[in-house]
Amino acid sequence: MKRNLLFVSAFIGSFAFGQDCSELFISEYVEGWSNNKSMEIYNPTDNSIDLSQYMVIRYSNGATSATAANAVQLTGTIGAKDVYVATIDKRDPMGTGQEAPVWDDLQAVTDGFYCPDYNTSNAFYWNGNDAVVLAKGTTSDINNSILVDVFGKIGEDPNDGNVNGWTSDFPYVSTGDVVTQDHSMIRKSNIMVGQTNPTISYFDPLAEWDSIPPVIDVMGTLEGNWGSLGQHDCDCNSLNVEETTFTPEVMIFPNPTSGNFTIGNVAGYEKIEIVNALGQSVKTIKNPTNIVNVSLNGYKGLYLVNLIAADGEKLTRRVILK
Repeated sequence: MKRNLLFVSAFIGSFAFGQDCSELFISEYVEGWSNNKSMEIYNPTDNSIDLSQYMVIRYSNGATSATAANAVQLTGTIGAKDVYVATIDKRDPMGTGQEAPVWDDLQAVTDGFYCPDYNTSNAFYWNGNDAVVLAKGTTSDINNSILVDVFGKIGEDPNDGNVNGWTSDFPYVSTGDVVTQDHSMIRKSNIMVGQTNPTISYFDPLAEWDSIPPVIDVMGTLEGNWGSLGQHDCDCNSLNVEETTFTPEVMIFPNPTSGNFTIGNVAGYEKIEIVNALGQSVKTIKNPTNIVNVSLNGYKGLYLVNLIAADGEKLTRRVILK
């Protein structure tokens, strides 16, 4: 039920307390170098959803209100238990500076491009210290839209001249590591509903999100840190009332890891493949036993653990190398 609250009307017209796996939410936030800005939206429901009912709104630098210029209407359809990747529309290969193109590998996984002109809509021009909202409604009537999910905290600008983003210490302070600027933020798999309270007292970026830092190869070249875009590991995927058998939950511990970790409950899978943030396979384990010990050396950041059954079905989990 839609409920108007006077106190939050400066932020967004109304909000609803969502139930697990019942509504879209933001599954990945990419704040990459240059114009590599992207958002992955996950549909946890069993039905396709028309994205034209939704919009993205940016609350820049601690703003407490937004206009149509800060928002953009989404387009297309998102399938059941599927994701939609929306990226800023900078694709001119000759572009420089503010018009520098989105990198090819990010363009390749994008479903829809938005906001080519900053003066028309700046919704996708975040830089690590802006609150970003997924809302249901139209850009012409933001005050009566329904908050579906929010990344960050509306009304707070975590930029004091020393840092330009939310940090690992919270409430927001200048100590700790900045984890939102130049990072990709991936929603933890146990999160099954968006954040619908715009008046939270603080934003703890690591409570619901895994933070993936920039990737720099051995030659010192900056690489993209969005290799997980295009799929989302969520506990909603395993909620199926028609299932009559119980499969033990695959466990990875410790996670994050300094390099050595254990994967448990994997008996019956034909192969385990570990893939880095660049999409490169770094380790393959065939015919694993129920418990597998893994030693992983490489770039710090996100790795995907793909468990593949004999019939080709694949289960994906994440591990972070710190």
